[in-house]
Amino acid sequence: MSLNPRLVKESFSVIEPVAEQATAYFYGRLFAENPHLRGLFPPALDVQRDRLFSALTRIVWSLDSPDSMATYLGQMGRDHRKYGVVAEHYTAVGRALLATVRRFAADVWTAEIEEAWVAAYEAAATLMIDSAEADAGVSPAWWVAEVVGHELRHQDIAVITLRPAQRLPYTSGQYVTVQTARWPRVWRTFSIANAPRQDNTISLHVRSVPGGWVSTTLTRHTRVGDTVMLGPPTGTMTPREQSVRDVLCVAGGTGLAPLKAIVESIIASGRRPAIHLLYGARTAGELYDLPDLIRMESAFPWLRVVPVVSDQPSYDGMRGHLPDVTRRLRSWTEHDVYVCGPSPMVNETVRCLQRDGVPLSRIHRDAVHA
Repeated sequence: MSLNPRLVKESFSVIEPVAEQATAYFYGRLFAENPHLRGLFPPALDVQRDRLFSALTRIVWSLDSPDSMATYLGQMGRDHRKYGVVAEHYTAVGRALLATVRRFAADVWTAEIEEAWVAAYEAAATLMIDSAEADAGVSPAWWVAEVVGHELRHQDIAVITLRPAQRLPYTSGQYVTVQTARWPRVWRTFSIANAPRQDNTISLHVRSVPGGWVSTTLTRHTRVGDTVMLGPPTGTMTPREQSVRDVLCVAGGTGLAPLKAIVESIIASGRRPAIHLLYGARTAGELYDLPDLIRMESAFPWLRVVPVVSDQPSYDGMRGHLPDVTRRLRSWTEHDVYVCGPSPMVNETVRCLQRDGVPLSRIHRDAVHA
């Protein structure tokens, strides 16, 4: 059975406009046929539904990019270990997925399209299963970590320092999922805000969002001495260690976290590229990490930190929205670029940079921040 990315993409485009109904049907079908699997999922499935469709979209559109797909699915397979997922669960998910796409793409469905979907899912499941099995003998499914620092930097932003009980191997720019004791089986994603340290601690920058179970728990109800659980580090927005180009980092809000880790990593590497870090927020008070960034700037002459405020007319520094400010400052066509923050800001910044001649291959992003 051969992989046919074109047929999968064309039929998937029929499902995208009805994503909400399709994901609801998928979970209903999965749990009706496999009631025992419900315990692997969080009590509320709203965020889970969004993440499922986001992951499915990424897989479908990377089917003809085998290396990219293998990296993403390998990380996903390792990450699924923390839920207790085993190989046979993939069979149940595959049946529910095929039933869903067959139902919602009924107007275009053919035996050839079904064969393409079966082949695509089998290839994806094999990558995830093999990755999980290879990882099982090397790394734990999750890490227990103690809270050793908690600073409320703004009314809804905290910088939290954790010490995992076991060494947590990661690369600057990656992120982890976090589960708190208050909300079992509810995992949320946060970027690691530092390059690897000798003492094995990591820092997270957490903004409490309305209705955010984990983010609110971490900012308002977590204290030094508490413990949390961490999933395996994931993400591909990591420093290009062999590059000799200068660097631009564009950070919106707590999207600063992975970019700060990348800057730390570049500094520690001994390389001396010019680094511009544009750090934006709505108000000056939300530039929660500016004092530490200024200390980094004073210690590393090749780093320039540019604070940007969008919604405070009285601010006497750089004002405007990050995509516009990025364009105003200079040309970035010869730079490696890293962008992180709210999705609309990231998308618009990437579009602006492309229009100005920055090749997409030099623009690095991970869509993990709301």
